[in-house]
Amino acid sequence: MSSRRLRLLVCGFGLAGMVGCADGGQSMKGALDGLGSAIGSVIPGTAGASQSEIAAALRQALNQGTTAAIGQLGRTDGFWSDPRVRVPLPGFISKYESTVRAIGYGSTLDQFQLTLNRAAEKAVPQVTSIFANSISQMTLADAKQILQGPNNAATEFFRRTSTNELYARILPIVSEATAQVGVTQQYKKVASKAGPILRLSGSTPPTDLDDYVAQQALNGLFTKIADEEARIRKDPAARSTELLKKVFAKQ
Repeated sequence: MSSRRLRLLVCGFGLAGMVGCADGGQSMKGALDGLGSAIGSVIPGTAGASQSEIAAALRQALNQGTTAAIGQLGRTDGFWSDPRVRVPLPGFISKYESTVRAIGYGSTLDQFQLTLNRAAEKAVPQVTSIFANSISQMTLADAKQILQGPNNAATEFFRRTSTNELYARILPIVSEATAQVGVTQQYKKVASKAGPILRLSGSTPPTDLDDYVAQQALNGLFTKIADEEARIRKDPAARSTELLKKVFAKQ
């Protein structure tokens, strides 16, 4: 791919306000026109829309999906109130959950699980800019696959290109959040002491709590992005702008 074509991709797909073109508004329009032309030349069903409309619609769709997912999860009860993404008790504890509850520690378990979800809710809003970085890696082949692909094609693109960076951003926020709560502090202390002994005995060691919450947060985030992407593709009412309605109606 030529450097000019790559620049068109980077500028054309930049999330609003995150990835810009240094040459100003005219260059942005040119970038969108160029990207739209490239997409329109290889993707059936887009010829009815103008070149800039095709590029801008895909940018809007990606922006809408990630913004909606972060908005839904990155607030109080974003994870906790949604059974599909709620962070469950770690396997080491859930294995003995019924026993622990039977001896009167059910409220402690509930508080512990709540703090895990609060940590995930706190971490998610910090990743917005990472999706812009991911979009800057997009190639013409990626764009074609997303527009012609299954309902989660854009989500899988994000998963492939941004998971490592998302994890690196989320983990320290989770660690800080769990370190500030007594019940999770106690878990970490017990896990630190019991882990080596359990490994030697062949038993399952306690879960690395911060890694566990970070992974669960990512799973929830991609689940919500996939939901929004599928809605945009399937449901005309989910297309929040006239441009999305026009371009995605042709897919």
